[in-house]
Amino acid sequence: MSILLHISDTHFGTEQPPVVQALERLARERHPDLLVFSGDVTQRARPAEFAAARRFCDQLGIAQMLTLPGNHDVPLFNVLARAIRPYGGYLQAFGPRLETTLQTDDFLVIGVNTTRAARHKNGEVSAEQVQRVGRQLEGARGRQLRIVVTHQPADVIRAQDEDDRLRGAEPALQAWSRAGADLVLGGHIHLPYVMDLRSRPEPTPRPMWCVQAGTAVSSRLRHGTCNSVNLIHWRTPLPGQARSCQVERCDYNAAEGWFATAETRTLALA
Repeated sequence: MSILLHISDTHFGTEQPPVVQALERLARERHPDLLVFSGDVTQRARPAEFAAARRFCDQLGIAQMLTLPGNHDVPLFNVLARAIRPYGGYLQAFGPRLETTLQTDDFLVIGVNTTRAARHKNGEVSAEQVQRVGRQLEGARGRQLRIVVTHQPADVIRAQDEDDRLRGAEPALQAWSRAGADLVLGGHIHLPYVMDLRSRPEPTPRPMWCVQAGTAVSSRLRHGTCNSVNLIHWRTPLPGQARSCQVERCDYNAAEGWFATAETRTLALA
């Protein structure tokens, strides 16, 4: 069994030390193989916030990591930096690239930078990105769980979140599903959920799931939720077995001071 830890929206600068320590403890106890960090690393893209976020990631002790910038990782008030080097701080801490891919025997994880320096918070995916990710998915090995990561959500479960949905998401989902994607991970709205993308009015052509993470360690809680992260469990099926993975949501329990399993779902895959 391989395990991927999915975190998002840490917003360093607003992190809560007890929650940070609890998440470090969870990583030590569960030994995930990969860390996927779907953006909004910092609150205001300041050097000290990026440095603290990088120390935190290193202290988790996870061998392989994929990160993406979120809209908060582009300077908001430093107009000159936003115009000239919008990703300078992010790249110094988590570079050298904005979009990376992780491949192991069990996982193919493809990062897509959906932030745009000219936008304040809304994200988009370009036709070139859709095509690039499709080509990478088509080259996946048979035993790999195939995952695409964006910052803004690929789809939403509440009508009031539609404005925060990734621009260009629908054609991207259709193309990535045809190319073999199993999961699309994201964050941005601080609301954890799992969504079956085949059960919508515009179903994907094959089984595919949107998996959203809440805020991992920030005090910026939303929608009556608590700090939470996802653990994705994957075992290559034996010949004749159906493909499936498990998504375990772990919520922070303030009274006990640790992350505990709140929900586990088994997702049927193509």
